[in-house]
Amino acid sequence: MLPDYHPIGVFDSGYGGLTVLKEFRNHLPEYDFLYLGDNARTPYGTRSFDVVYEYTLEAVKELFDRGCHLVILACNTASAKALRTIQQRDLPTLAPDKRVLGVIRPSVEYASQISETGHVGVLATSGTVASDSYPIELEKWSDGKVRQTTQQACPMWVPIVENNEIGTAGADYFIEKDLQQLFQKDNNIDTVILGCTHYPLLIDSIRKYLPKSGVEVVEQGKIVAASLKDYLNRHPEIEAVCSKQSQVAYLTTEQVELFEARAEQFMGQPVKARKIHL
Repeated sequence: MLPDYHPIGVFDSGYGGLTVLKEFRNHLPEYDFLYLGDNARTPYGTRSFDVVYEYTLEAVKELFDRGCHLVILACNTASAKALRTIQQRDLPTLAPDKRVLGVIRPSVEYASQISETGHVGVLATSGTVASDSYPIELEKWSDGKVRQTTQQACPMWVPIVENNEIGTAGADYFIEKDLQQLFQKDNNIDTVILGCTHYPLLIDSIRKYLPKSGVEVVEQGKIVAASLKDYLNRHPEIEAVCSKQSQVAYLTTEQVELFEARAEQFMGQPVKARKIHL
């Protein structure tokens, strides 16, 4: 590792965080980024809180060891099940001068600002839904604007993306079914959060099968990127140590060839990765 190489770390259990990384590069092109996908142990969504915390902490330590002073958990499950514990229990002793942030808080703050009815829907993995992180955070950060949060688990959506089934009849069947179930629970929803970073790749089908017009769909990438830019402006001590050579590197715990092929689908350009062990 070069002594002046201090990229912003971006962690995900698999590929979904690449949708966030892509927006980071669009909004903050001068910064260096280091992406780590724990593809060998994905998915995290069905794992317990303790296991997700253990795996996420291992990844954060790896990124710290590789020069990152700031790590973004670009994974809703990791943000829901591990972020708070890492921030409150581990960082004070592990690395008090470094920071770990997640994707949930920026998303709920934005959704609460744009919702007019105060009824927000959340589409997410089973693990994120079970954590109740979105209802808890919406209640905490919406200043009372969000009166009801309704969640819908979408267990088939990540496999649809990762098996390149986007736009097929089978994919559309599950998307339409899950959206109908969400709005059957609450037809007053006017804002829907895509609570998984894979889901933006399904946005065309999601918009097509929304059961009513006028519903705002919150995609995390752009919102989290804008939030990161604001965070760096407000924390010059962190911003100053982030290196800025417009470089991006990729790490995976799975087969490099498989990661590169799927990552290209997310990033829209060829990707070169290195395999590591956590």
